[in-house]
Amino acid sequence: MLLLNYLGKTGPKTPLMAAATFSVGWNTFACSESLEKPLNWLLFNYYLTTCLQSSVNKHRHMFVKQIDMDHVMKAKSIREFDKRFTSVLFGYRTIDDYYTDASPNRRLNSVGIPVLCLNSVDDVFSPSHAIPIETAKQNPNVALVLTSYGGHIGFLEGIWPRQCTYMDRVFKQFMKAMVEHGQELDCT
Repeated sequence: MLLLNYLGKTGPKTPLMAAATFSVGWNTFACSESLEKPLNWLLFNYYLTTCLQSSVNKHRHMFVKQIDMDHVMKAKSIREFDKRFTSVLFGYRTIDDYYTDASPNRRLNSVGIPVLCLNSVDDVFSPSHAIPIETAKQNPNVALVLTSYGGHIGFLEGIWPRQCTYMDRVFKQFMKAMVEHGQELDCT
């Protein structure tokens, strides 16, 4: 999300030659809604929320003047954590303002260098209905690759997946092509 937002803001003026992203949460609202479904909340959301709380609680003394840390520690979802901590820390007026600004789908049309975006349609962190397929089609710098399976940054292959993943192989091939042939591309 951070990389795509950066690329969307800088357009072709970035010093980067190319970029690759994996399992991007394209629309933060849709990601949050997906993670709040009962099974996803039970399997992922609650645990990740407690991990976030633990991480910031270790440094609570740094935040107490700006943030009600007791309120943060009572969050039961990532959305509640973001509302009570992340959006406040970064100066957003509301959680909706933060989620709108954090969603890279809004900036994809401004990406000005070659970027590979690999997502899986079964990723509960990035629901398929929120993947900006039409926007990606309109930007010649964006290669959006969708797989049927792969989950969230899984992309395992084979019966006993112990080697490189599909994601690793695609990343290596893309970066090799960019290094060897990037100067041949016209990204304007």
